[in-house]
Amino acid sequence: MFDKIIVVSEVSNASSEMVEYIRSLRSLGAKECLLLQCFNPQDVDAGVNSYLRSIFDENLKQQSAILIEQGFTVKTQIISGNIKHEINQIAEEDQYSLIVVGAEKHSIVSSLFLGGIAYNILYGAVKPILVIRDNNGKQTPEDNFNLIRHVLFPTDFSKNADVAFEQVKEMVRNGLKKVTIFHIQDESKINPYLLHRLVEFNEIDHDRLQKLKDELLTLNNVSVDIQIRFGSPTSEIIKLLNEEKIPLIVMGTQGRGFIKEIFLGSVSHNIVRHASASVLLIPGNRE
Repeated sequence: MFDKIIVVSEVSNASSEMVEYIRSLRSLGAKECLLLQCFNPQDVDAGVNSYLRSIFDENLKQQSAILIEQGFTVKTQIISGNIKHEINQIAEEDQYSLIVVGAEKHSIVSSLFLGGIAYNILYGAVKPILVIRDNNGKQTPEDNFNLIRHVLFPTDFSKNADVAFEQVKEMVRNGLKKVTIFHIQDESKINPYLLHRLVEFNEIDHDRLQKLKDELLTLNNVSVDIQIRFGSPTSEIIKLLNEEKIPLIVMGTQGRGFIKEIFLGSVSHNIVRHASASVLLIPGNRE
């Protein structure tokens, strides 16, 4: 499903750990990898450019060796200028199916608002983006850098969620073994005027979740759990991620009005900012 991927590299511990996690994507069909180092020559004077490029070259060489050992065919490239435009252009023209970027826990907040690489990639992306969360080297035996041992799919039954669910289905077809399908009854929309109908809403939405579960069960040998909770969508998603120690969340993200979504605090971008898990964002229609 993700046969050709772009991996955006940085010279950091988060980026080094990110490369280890990419092994998980092999089981989803990933074969070719373009390892990109982003560089803005306007940020430094001419005397530092050549020095930085030598560091970038060495970094790409080391990370490329890891990816080759994982079984990828690897190309490397240093890009400069308008990072968002360059990456999107490469992804579209060369038909890459996924963009991967690493992020230290919570640090993406500053990137989003101060114009860093993460912001440039998230804003204006035309392809799915996998934000791999750095766990500060705290790996357990069950983690083993495996992003797809368990996936959380939150849904609000919107068109964006439907698009993301198609990706979850593809992951199940490719061997994903455990999925939790999650719906949150948004307290801010229900309390107090519709609180008396909460049981009714739960029954209706449980049936809708069951239909999604049944779809997944027809595709492969997969364990599927369904859950409904009441509260703040962002808080409840983060709570469940931590309780179940789920390594990856798959979410749809709004295409129309995308810049508003970032700055007005949509659920998907709040999760990217604050969750301890990695996040696969599936863009909707960008009309």
